[in-house]
Amino acid sequence: MKKKWYPAVLSVLLAGTMLAGCGTSGSNDAQGSANGQTAKEKIKLTMWGAVPAEAGPQAVIDNWNKDHPDIQVEYIRNVNDDAGNLKLDTALMTNQNIDLFMNYDLAHLQKRMDAGVALDLSTKTDYDIDSQIGEDAAMWKINDKYYGIPTKKNMAFVWLNKDMLDAAGLPIPAVDWTWSDLEEYAKKLTKPGVYGLLQADSSFSTTMDGTLAGMGVKQADGTSNFGNDLWKEHLEILHNMMFVDKSTPEYGEQLTSKMPVDTMFLQGKAAMLAAGEFIFRNANNLKDYPHDFKTAFAAIPKVNKDQKDYKYSGGVGDMLALNAKSKNLDAAWEFAKWYADGGMLPMASGGRIPASKSVDSKEAMSLLMKGVEDKYDTDSMNKIVFGKFPSFQLNVTQQAIDARKEEYEKYFLNKQDIETTMKNMQTRSQELLK
Repeated sequence: MKKKWYPAVLSVLLAGTMLAGCGTSGSNDAQGSANGQTAKEKIKLTMWGAVPAEAGPQAVIDNWNKDHPDIQVEYIRNVNDDAGNLKLDTALMTNQNIDLFMNYDLAHLQKRMDAGVALDLSTKTDYDIDSQIGEDAAMWKINDKYYGIPTKKNMAFVWLNKDMLDAAGLPIPAVDWTWSDLEEYAKKLTKPGVYGLLQADSSFSTTMDGTLAGMGVKQADGTSNFGNDLWKEHLEILHNMMFVDKSTPEYGEQLTSKMPVDTMFLQGKAAMLAAGEFIFRNANNLKDYPHDFKTAFAAIPKVNKDQKDYKYSGGVGDMLALNAKSKNLDAAWEFAKWYADGGMLPMASGGRIPASKSVDSKEAMSLLMKGVEDKYDTDSMNKIVFGKFPSFQLNVTQQAIDARKEEYEKYFLNKQDIETTMKNMQTRSQELLK
């Protein structure tokens, strides 16, 4: 079942639809006027993405615009959350002026492909995505086709305040640590004014996704795997940390206060933070986020020691797609190739390491670490941030992901027990997976 667009929302937003198209230079040079010819049209492209413009995208755009006076690009930010994705989807469906747009998970790309707004790149023979980006790119294929170029190396991990770990006598965790291990670490690291663990909103499901990717979305008989015991164990550990150990915030408090978890970690108000590479843009900004401690890194833990085929959130991401309805597809394609093959380098300082083989990884790492070399534990960074792990892109419909979140939120808000939660996730996903 495909998710329907919301007519009421679209009808309201249609009134504000921007006119698509490109502007002209508006003037002729002397030779052109003499020959009765108009000056060459200047193409204007619009790119939407979730990263703040000042954290790299604007520098990327400025570099392109400087070297391509006839093709000028404008960057528009839309936050990668439910509201931001709805804003982007609405703009795409109402034919607003979008030529390129970023996708941060396969489910949203699938929805946009189904809606006919993500361009099928199978006709583009001048750029070999598999060769340029590597084998992980194939995780983004839909029906064996690409609907964008994956542009960066994906990374999700646990940020560790190494000074706090050292004070508590705790070593940097082994790669294969578990949620029970993390729970014990969090209890030992929690103290007045300091949580043992904080999580970015997107990280609440990271272990669940890695577990599902390993076992498969469906069981051998075709029934959903959303009611599996590993998810149950993981959710129960988190619930216990919230309401018994008090080592991580209660979900309702984090939700209603819009808790700035990355800022709190950098302020020393948490010993561990489950997040991704996007935190680097703040962690490396010592002017606005001053901190003295050294950061180390650990893998996102699996559920327990007996778990098999667990996969790690990683691979490649930031899928840059072309709007199939753009009037400037050739120009947009030239920009997309340039962006992937090195144009995006100014974003490396914020943790977005280019995936293309055309980019020198040492140069990208140098940009990431420039001026903050003493703020990181290099051994754990090399092992975890730049390590190689079995990774995945979860191939599940957005409706099933949304249904799962609705159910575990009820459990974390104490509106239903764990048995009801697991039963509902199983039942709802089974219906959707049909």
